[in-house]
Amino acid sequence: MGRIRAAIWENETTNGTRYNVTVSRIYKDGDTWKDSNSFGRDDLLIVAKVLDRCHTWIYAENGSAVVSSGEEGGDDAPF
Repeated sequence: MGRIRAAIWENETTNGTRYNVTVSRIYKDGDTWKDSNSFGRDDLLIVAKVLDRCHTWIYAENGSAVVSSGEEGGDDAPF
């Protein structure tokens, strides 16, 4: 989405498939394209939108009822 990109990494574990996401910003330095993991103020809303799409894709792949700890909510942090 614009200069912001994400990669979703699939990891097979003994508890099933897990996904991790990396996010980067591309920019041009002279004639060379580079990437960075640093984001400016104007990038933040786009980063949020990209991560929302990643979240939606991961839930669609796994199904929304993935629970690994035996409790509803799975691995969600308590905040």
